[in-house]
Amino acid sequence: MRIAFLMVAAGIVGAAPLRAQSVAEHVSAGVAARAARDPAAAVAHFQAALAQDSMSYEANWGAALALIDVGKATPDSVRSPERDSLYALAEVYARRAVAANPADAEGHFALANAVGRVSLTKSKKERIRRAAEIRSEALRAIELNPRHDGAYHVMGRWNAEIMRLSGMTRFLARSFLGAGIFRQASWEGAVTNMEKAVELDPRRIYHRLDLAEVYVDRHRFANEN
Repeated sequence: MRIAFLMVAAGIVGAAPLRAQSVAEHVSAGVAARAARDPAAAVAHFQAALAQDSMSYEANWGAALALIDVGKATPDSVRSPERDSLYALAEVYARRAVAANPADAEGHFALANAVGRVSLTKSKKERIRRAAEIRSEALRAIELNPRHDGAYHVMGRWNAEIMRLSGMTRFLARSFLGAGIFRQASWEGAVTNMEKAVELDPRRIYHRLDLAEVYVDRHRFANEN
């Protein structure tokens, strides 16, 4: 995948050229841009860092998450090869991050997130094949950092997405596609993990939105509490 295509998809082309900076400076600027909700600028800075050091751990996982931020601007229900390409590149960066530093939570979280996003663009059979990796990477992130709200969010969504499948689809996955990991999914797991994500970072709107969707799935409304 060419970087030029990525920059067009991310809306970066036409922006002012980045000032020459060190890897650390570009990474710091990328982190600041993500915090300011400017993912396109974050992508530009992280990729500038990667142009100097392709194995920079911080630049790889930062770029992966920034690309996912850009991709999420297009709803999953909309067909978008451009968004799907962003997610695919995010997975490449996330895998590189884990290879560079397997002992830190952020790389595993980025990989769980990226694999999950890419899975949304795949067939049901491919989603089933990837389900175990999403879960294992999110759990590894939690093991390394028990207060990682993003990893709990991934686990909450993992449980919810599987439970939203039809009973027949889950049965076929377990019986014929070797996805016994589906037995680990539950609505309780969806609720408790998403609630933990909200508890750890109550200001992050995506935690609350996905938790609300799970509550709707379970018919849990405010007037019942």
